[in-house]
Amino acid sequence: MEEFKQGELTIAPGAPIVLEESNSPHLYTVLEGWAFRYKTLPDGRRQILNYAMPGDLVGLQSSVFEVMSHGVEALTDMLLCVFPRDKLWNLYTRHPGLAFDVTWLASREERLLDENLLTVGRRTALERIAFLIWHLYKRARSVGLTKGGRLDLPITQQHLADTLGLSLVHTNKTLKKLKARGCISWEERTLEIRDKAGLLEIAQVEDTDEAPRPFL
Repeated sequence: MEEFKQGELTIAPGAPIVLEESNSPHLYTVLEGWAFRYKTLPDGRRQILNYAMPGDLVGLQSSVFEVMSHGVEALTDMLLCVFPRDKLWNLYTRHPGLAFDVTWLASREERLLDENLLTVGRRTALERIAFLIWHLYKRARSVGLTKGGRLDLPITQQHLADTLGLSLVHTNKTLKKLKARGCISWEERTLEIRDKAGLLEIAQVEDTDEAPRPFL
């Protein structure tokens, strides 16, 4: 990996990492911080597809296709590990174990998108927010970002709305319902899971262990 690595890059909150319809010469691994992947319509409406946390890959799509069909924007201060995408094929031909790790991460991304599609298409507004909060908490927990049921969650209600296909007003009202049930508290940037069983029941999911994941 040290041979493949080109360097490290710091990114400020709100800065683009990858632009839609652009050709990025680099592939990144998130070392620190959060980002989100998104697509926009010509009139500016935005759909957030997923969130990137430490250990996740960014820009893999540009290694296969000529341009990126989505953009990636930093949510927090970030530290990225930079890899030249033109050397990705060498990774597959010379280091099959590492190549499998890249494929594993790509497959996991597809699985996450499946869950998000199910959420937006079939879950109610309350179920959507409960699921997304648990989904982000569980992912953060797997990489050591949670402490005692708490998480520094660097997203806003607008991010929730853009992820779940809800209006900002509907998101606000639904989030208040979830808080009123005692499932969570969310003050400023601190999310706390207060009633995990209740939250999981609303989201219609189980707290299963994450499969061991590779870190590049």
